[in-house]
Amino acid sequence: MSKKTSLLVASAVVAAIGLTGCAEKVSYGDPNAVETVSVDFGSTDLQKIANHMTDSLLASGFSQKLSAEGKTPVIYVAGIKNKTSQHIDTESITNSISTKLLQSGKFQFVDMTRVNAVRKQLNYQNHSGMVDPNKAVKFGHQVGAQYMLYGNLSSIVQSNSSVKDVYYKMTMRLMDLRTGLLVWAAETQIRKDSKRALFGW
Repeated sequence: MSKKTSLLVASAVVAAIGLTGCAEKVSYGDPNAVETVSVDFGSTDLQKIANHMTDSLLASGFSQKLSAEGKTPVIYVAGIKNKTSQHIDTESITNSISTKLLQSGKFQFVDMTRVNAVRKQLNYQNHSGMVDPNKAVKFGHQVGAQYMLYGNLSSIVQSNSSVKDVYYKMTMRLMDLRTGLLVWAAETQIRKDSKRALFGW
C-alpha cells in the first residue's frame, strides 16, 4: 500500500470515528417521571396542577350534588392567564384538565376554539347545494355552556448569590354563567429551588 493510499485510509478512519463520536443517542423516558432539569415550569408541574385541579373539582360538593341529581353540566374553558415571566403553554394545562374531567363522565365541554370551523362546515352543508338537505346538520341546535372554567398562573422569583427560588401559584374557578356565582374554586402551589453551579445558573 502506497504512502498516499495509507494516508487516505487513515483519514477515512479518523472521519468515521469522529462521526460516530458525534452521533446523537436517543432513548425513551418515563413521561410521568419527576423532571428536575431547571426551576422553570416543566412537565411535572403541569401534571401536578392538572391532577390537583381535576381531583378537587370531582371531589367538590358541587360535583357531588350534580352527580346525585344525574346532571352532566356543559363547561366552556375560558383559559388560564399566564402572569409569570416565562413563556408557558397554559392551553396544555387546560387541555389536560378538561380531558380528565370529560373522561370522568361527570362533565361535558364545548370547544369555543373551533367555532369558526364549525360555522364554515354548517354553511357548507346548508348553503352550498352539495349536501342533501335532509341529512345536513341544521343551525341552532348546539348546546350552550352553563359554566365557565378559568384561572391564573402566577410566580414569584427570588435569588441571591447561591440559591434561586421560584414559587408558582395556580388558581382556578368555575362560574355559573346564568347567575355569575362561583360554584367551585381551588388553588395549588409549587416551590422549586436550585443551587448555583460553578460557572453560574
